[in-house]
Amino acid sequence: MRKNFGAKPWTYPQPVFIIATYDEDGIPDAMNAAWGGISDDTQIAMCLSAGHKTVKNILARGAFTVSMADAAHVTACDYVGIVSANDVPEKLEKAGFNTTQSEFVDAPLIDELPMALECRLVSYDEESCRLIGEIVNVSAEESILSDGKIDPAKLEPIIFDPVNNAYLKLGEKVGHAFKDGMALK
Repeated sequence: MRKNFGAKPWTYPQPVFIIATYDEDGIPDAMNAAWGGISDDTQIAMCLSAGHKTVKNILARGAFTVSMADAAHVTACDYVGIVSANDVPEKLEKAGFNTTQSEFVDAPLIDELPMALECRLVSYDEESCRLIGEIVNVSAEESILSDGKIDPAKLEPIIFDPVNNAYLKLGEKVGHAFKDGMALK
């Protein structure tokens, strides 16, 4: 028997995105966001409220990066989500994060997070809080590659569990996409 919970923003998995920008003075900033995902071959969409300093920075600069939060940095990734740069402008430094300027967009890459999407702003709707970015590059540290591809076992990305307010590390491989279903054809 199923239990009904009503309308809730619950899906699994919910990625833990760390969105990084520069402010008007060139100071790096980042925030944690779970409500987002790929919306086209070269686009990412997220629900981000206009009050975030990071959103103001994106609107001013037209660019941002989206790093995948990982198990090794869960505390720092959570910290940038619970503290506002409106109140603590040096929150990246307090989190222990260092940044490098992206080669592709006017936004910082977080050195400690080994995978990132480098994006240009496509649109932002303040009423719905929907932000859309064009992915112009995906970068990854060689340390998380196997055979030239991103290896999730090395990246150890985390996901957000909205029901239990927890972060979970992704698990083991259980099948082959676009192959296993062929057995039923």
